[in-house]
Amino acid sequence: MSNLNSKKPVITKRRKFLSTMAQSVGLSVLGGMVWTGYIEEAKSAPLILRPPGAKSEPDFLRMCIKCGQCAEACPYDTLRMAKPGDNKPMGTPFFIPRDVPCYMCTDIPCVPVCPTGALDEDSVSVVTEGEKVLDINRSKMGIAVVDEESCIAFWGIQCDACHRACPLMDEAIVLEFKRNERTGKHAFLIPKVMGDVCTGCGLCERACVTEKAAIFVLPHEVAQGKVGDRYIKGWDANDEKRLNDVSTDVTTQTKRSELAPQDYLNSEEVLFDN
Repeated sequence: MSNLNSKKPVITKRRKFLSTMAQSVGLSVLGGMVWTGYIEEAKSAPLILRPPGAKSEPDFLRMCIKCGQCAEACPYDTLRMAKPGDNKPMGTPFFIPRDVPCYMCTDIPCVPVCPTGALDEDSVSVVTEGEKVLDINRSKMGIAVVDEESCIAFWGIQCDACHRACPLMDEAIVLEFKRNERTGKHAFLIPKVMGDVCTGCGLCERACVTEKAAIFVLPHEVAQGKVGDRYIKGWDANDEKRLNDVSTDVTTQTKRSELAPQDYLNSEEVLFDN
């Protein structure tokens, strides 16, 4: 009887307002924590392969509006749009060559549809007879790297799967003969990647016969070093032109640089002047 006679608590407008506010704050905090987790996830993933024509990673992230048109245009479903858990900036396009490589479409459908220029059409084009023509071979999505420890060609087992899969066979991947010192009778037939030609399509990685690919594509910033502008290839006419841009002006910064060596070597005060 007491249960039947008990009155339901009255929810006042003030209590309802405070309850709604508490729920909103809780959801905001939770959303912030989740979003922070996604950001940290993205920061921890430097090994991202972008579509053909992608600008440098900072510029790409600044310009990409995450519209997904490039992925929609890809006929092979190579491109994925990053989602939570992918450890990549959310909503941006990427591909994993071991799963689905870039099949080097000659019309490069993913690039012209980009509305912001994050995928730069000019970087994958050539001018022929005064007309701009798309050229997928100019792509620099990444560069293939060979792990000599796990590549069976370096064991002496005949394998040229990556070489045959390469769309620029004998240009981007060449085979080199090397004497097998262990047997003294046979030769290694080993793959060598030409960095200035490799497009980073990943067809070689997809074709590799080992359990985990012994040849794999990495972003250029990760796989390659940087020489710096101070070195010139004297045998390369185009590179040697950079000498014309080098300033010959000499700027004196210390007392020591104003003197000849024989004048400052005997002066301790000048010798250790910075």
